[in-house]
Amino acid sequence: MKFRIKIALCMIGLLALLFGIGGSALMAISFQNALSREQGAARESYELLITTLKVLGNLNRWTAPGEVSDAIGELSGQGEHIWEALRLTSENEVLYELNVKHLSFPEAEVSPDLEHFVRTSFSDAGGRHYIQFAGQLALGKDTLTLSTVYDISPAYEMRSQQQSAYVKVFCMMAVLCAILSYSAAYLLTRPLGKLSRASRELASGNLDYRVAIDSNDEIGALSSDFDHMAGQVQKSVEVLQNAMEQQEMFMGSFAHELKTPMTSIIGYADLLRGQILTPEEAAEAANYIFSEGKRLESLSVKLLNLLMADHQEIKLGEVSLAELIEATAAQLRPVYESQGIDIFCHCEPGKCLLDGESFRVLLLNLMDNARKAFDGNGRIDVTLRMTDSGCRLSILDNGRGMPADALKHLTEAFYRVDKARSRRQGGVGLGLALCNKIVELHHGSIRFMSEQDIGTRVIVELKGGRL
Repeated sequence: MKFRIKIALCMIGLLALLFGIGGSALMAISFQNALSREQGAARESYELLITTLKVLGNLNRWTAPGEVSDAIGELSGQGEHIWEALRLTSENEVLYELNVKHLSFPEAEVSPDLEHFVRTSFSDAGGRHYIQFAGQLALGKDTLTLSTVYDISPAYEMRSQQQSAYVKVFCMMAVLCAILSYSAAYLLTRPLGKLSRASRELASGNLDYRVAIDSNDEIGALSSDFDHMAGQVQKSVEVLQNAMEQQEMFMGSFAHELKTPMTSIIGYADLLRGQILTPEEAAEAANYIFSEGKRLESLSVKLLNLLMADHQEIKLGEVSLAELIEATAAQLRPVYESQGIDIFCHCEPGKCLLDGESFRVLLLNLMDNARKAFDGNGRIDVTLRMTDSGCRLSILDNGRGMPADALKHLTEAFYRVDKARSRRQGGVGLGLALCNKIVELHHGSIRFMSEQDIGTRVIVELKGGRL
């Protein structure tokens, strides 16, 4: 059963309960008031009749029961009475009767006396309701009994009419309540249907689906939380998908990088083993085996450094970066100048809290990448600026530059802009990935800006702290 139907049934049940209790109470009160009025009117009429007879008896000095009967007959003939039937009896006989043929006067459970009268309620075979009053009159030594019957059926008829009207109104109210309650429940629960659909869409893989219910109630808050959860799930799935794609790319690139030198080593080793070569050919084969072995060694070292950077914590220490950069540049300058590349350093003095060895690896890799950007002569500018939270390192070259779409992939493992040139220069595409790990360990950031045929700038911000 749908929730909106349950709400509608609950509202109808509450209406039936409350309307039933309230209507029954009102009808009971109305009936009791009407019955009390009918009974009061009958009692007043009876008391008035008794009082009138007593007054007439005192005035006329009645001595015989016939005189009382005549007086009652005269009063009945005036048409001012409200009784339905009347009977006057003595101890032995009925003295006067009026409209008693269709009524049977019930015997009172308590006998009346001169000071009190008895009230009795009864109904006839036709379902009409009556009330009887019986009292006594003193006539000399005789005692007469006067009984009057009053029709109080209008009170019961009014109750029957009210009950009939109540049933009709109740049915109309129940139908109207069912329509309104279901409509209200539908409007209230419609957002829940959207939430249910959203959950099914997410379960089917449509992570872009959102509920987007704009309301200020609890359902609106639930919708907002659901959309936020869906957004977080989508981000998590995208991260996992990117991680899987990167892992697949990593494994494919690693297998390719491993296969190429291994194929060369196996081929030249088989050539040395199976054929007679001249000393020059043997030296060339051995040189290929040596160079490819060095490539494998470089690949293993780079992978080891990358894995170690991923699983170890750096130890921050007080480092004078200006001195470290100048010393590193001095070591590299002879090799770079032999290739026509000049190195210039612009460093602000100061000390930072860094891992000195990790910073040196970072600097060497960035400068080596800058070196590989030249086909001939060139210039590399290394700039260091101190910041409040650490330092900013900038390495600028005027080499060949890179296309814009390559910048976002530079820190991916085994990624190379020009694979053929990088392989000839001994690169395996792990240097910038290692640099990115080092920067992350120092809670910093690395940015690349490049234009083809103009040059590349790498900006590194390290936030290990400073002194």
